Amino acid sequence: MSYKIDGLQYANWSKKIFWEMLDGSLDCVHATIAYHENFRETVLNLEKWNSWFESYPDRIMQAHCAEDISVAKKEGKTAIIFGFQTPAPIEDDIKLLQIWHQLGVRIIQLSYNNQSLLATGCYEAEDSGITRMGREVIAEMNRLGIIIDMSHSAEMSTLQAIEFSSRPIAVTHANPNFWHNAKRNKSDTVLKELANSGSILGFSIYPHHLKNGTSCTLNEFCEMIGRTADLMGGTASLGIGSDLCQDHPDSIVEWMRNGRWTKTIDYGEGTLEKAGFPKQPEWFGRNTDFPNLEKGLHKTGFSQQEIDGILGDNWYKFYKNAFGH
Repeated sequence: MSYKIDGLQYANWSKKIFWEMLDGSLDCVHATIAYHENFRETVLNLEKWNSWFESYPDRIMQAHCAEDISVAKKEGKTAIIFGFQTPAPIEDDIKLLQIWHQLGVRIIQLSYNNQSLLATGCYEAEDSGITRMGREVIAEMNRLGIIIDMSHSAEMSTLQAIEFSSRPIAVTHANPNFWHNAKRNKSDTVLKELANSGSILGFSIYPHHLKNGTSCTLNEFCEMIGRTADLMGGTASLGIGSDLCQDHPDSIVEWMRNGRWTKTIDYGEGTLEKAGFPKQPEWFGRNTDFPNLEKGLHKTGFSQQEIDGILGDNWYKFYKNAFGH
């Protein structure tokens, strides 16, 4: 039995999107439930999700472990895994990690673009690495079975997270910077260390992370996956983390980038030109387009086993080991 799993989305969740997930044969989606929110604000986001689970029980269910994804697949539903793109909801209290684990959070980024109490973000000029609190949080996340995500983190912080963690980590949504030199995309060094440590990379389809942006073709994207597989010694550490932000108004980008940390507008590049969501490539704009990836990978020359791994089986195996219990 093979799985279709998207390693990260931040959609404007709705009945329409939940229906499209199943129409795209998605068995599981890692859903972002916090960007800059504190503890209480993130609890309010959980309230929204509880109402959606109650309203659409035939379409979605919460997943606490890999086995829940199997249950969802058998029942014809999409499993939803909760994750943070920020450590902000744990505030400065490491004991809140266990509370969040009890509430179903299974993936947490140690930093989101900026310096956090735990690690350095990719937009900072200086990367000081994992902090004292960061080391403690990594150990506690390892104990609980919460995945460490370094998608928006800087180079040294990411390499130290791999080194300090007793479990494999994830970069849920990014691409190699040999292909496109976006601040968030990862170096050859990081990619090799991910593979060497049994960690995983989810390829992003967010246009700012793509070579040629919106104009990136499916063939170019799949060829990039092939080059990355060569660099990382195979496809076992590869998945999809589309970073799909479907149906959000452009104003949400301001929240994602600016939160409450600045009184001015700062998108990380010192410009207002990227104030809105970029248009998605024509081959991936919604969950119903997920099958296009399989077609593209076939055309690029991947075997069916490799394709099944990239499109979900690798994530499933990773979740099964990383969640712990």
